[in-house]
Amino acid sequence: MNRVDPRILRTRQLLKDAFVELLGEMDVEKITVNRLAERATINRVTFYLHYRDIPDLMDKMSEEMLEDIKRILPEVLSARWTVRDEEAPLVSLLEHIEGNAKFYKAVLADRRIPIFTERLLKLITELLSEHVERKRIEAGAANHQVQKDIAVWYGSSALIGVIVSWLRNDMPYTPHYLAKQFVILTSRY
Repeated sequence: MNRVDPRILRTRQLLKDAFVELLGEMDVEKITVNRLAERATINRVTFYLHYRDIPDLMDKMSEEMLEDIKRILPEVLSARWTVRDEEAPLVSLLEHIEGNAKFYKAVLADRRIPIFTERLLKLITELLSEHVERKRIEAGAANHQVQKDIAVWYGSSALIGVIVSWLRNDMPYTPHYLAKQFVILTSRY
């Protein structure tokens, strides 16, 4: 496995931090490479060694966001969790979001940057689809009152909405409490 030079990691982190800071101050369309490089205290040319442009930076950041989430939710992705502990994966997700609140607040709650919102929604939809299917199998054919796709749309949209509102309200509830409340609300599906 190739190790990435720590200077490269540091520079990329400076750029990401500067991007999130600038998002707090202005619309994404107004963020220029010059502004970003200046805020990150790097040379403009250095930016181009790492990214083609601002959209490329956002694309790579959204990919990293999804990889981070996938890394913290191995029990969901491997389908090993059960109904008894069904809020556990959600607690892990909310704890991750809480630990990276500045980033998630900027890209999901304050600015609602489509690339981040859409990719997170897609991942949550995939995970909920697997969960809904397991619950349907456990419940048996007689309890399928709601179409699977409608249940998944509802659950994924509701979860994104809850996360966005939680961030916008400065996370007034702990991840564990919020997860438990969400599971109670959506326990039928």
